[in-house]
Amino acid sequence: MTVEIDRNSGFCGGVIRAIDGAERVLAEKGSLYSLGAIVHNEAELARLQRLGLRTIDSVDGPPAARKRAARLSGDSTGSRPVLLIRAHGEPPQTYRIAREKGYEVVDFTCPVVLKIQKSIREAWQRSRPDGQIVLFGKVGHAEVLGLVGQVDGKAKVVEDIAQLEEAISDGSIDVGKPIDIFSQTTKSPEGYAALCSALAERMASENLLTVHNTICTQVASRYKQLSDFADGHDVVVFVSGKESSNGRVLCDLCRSVNGRTYQVGEASGIRAEWFLPDDNVGVCGATSTPKWLLEEVATQIKNLH
Repeated sequence: MTVEIDRNSGFCGGVIRAIDGAERVLAEKGSLYSLGAIVHNEAELARLQRLGLRTIDSVDGPPAARKRAARLSGDSTGSRPVLLIRAHGEPPQTYRIAREKGYEVVDFTCPVVLKIQKSIREAWQRSRPDGQIVLFGKVGHAEVLGLVGQVDGKAKVVEDIAQLEEAISDGSIDVGKPIDIFSQTTKSPEGYAALCSALAERMASENLLTVHNTICTQVASRYKQLSDFADGHDVVVFVSGKESSNGRVLCDLCRSVNGRTYQVGEASGIRAEWFLPDDNVGVCGATSTPKWLLEEVATQIKNLH
């Protein structure tokens, strides 16, 4: 049995930047709060937690209590708790509230996401009062919440063509008025193209629709690369965290090409019965899957026989 790791799998540039930044802050400060999971991978989160990273769900979280405890213990440094903004980005009000609560903010929003946030703000300013912002993305996803927050929530999020049709039918998307459409950075290019075509067909005039190409080019290229990788192996082991929406989409892509595709979160999830002695096995993962974890999974498979 042979085992190959997909050379294109592993963290995307935005996640690498955020994790490298977190490690630098931890080395200097010893502790760091992340607003939401810095990466949707349980094994990598556990590694960073051992270094001192703590994940909080709100800027009203633990740091105030931590500062009181520091004063009681005699820590007179007066240092502020440090809050990391992860690659997904945040709406503007998060920064304001965090600073009001006494955090020192370190911003590692992905540059690609920052560019889209700016584009959405500018499109909204140009098109007001009649214009509309439509976003192709996962409802409730952290990046989507940050993007919608750029226009005070005045954007319509749709996950697929069915939701688009429903929004047009109930009037929450008015095809008789100007529309700027954007995509979450990690969505399928094919899915976005299909959604834009469906919307264009329903518009009163094609001149009313402006399509923004906002899928990350690194992510977009992964679809073709990963499809070829899955097709070139007898068995595919896809490594991703349970909370990774990108992982679910890419794993489903592999499975559509190769029926012998199995998803695991870590090496302990490998099962010997998945493999035959002569299999050519491919190990790949999501943009939130670290290289070290892919290597651990590959080693576990090699040790089966």
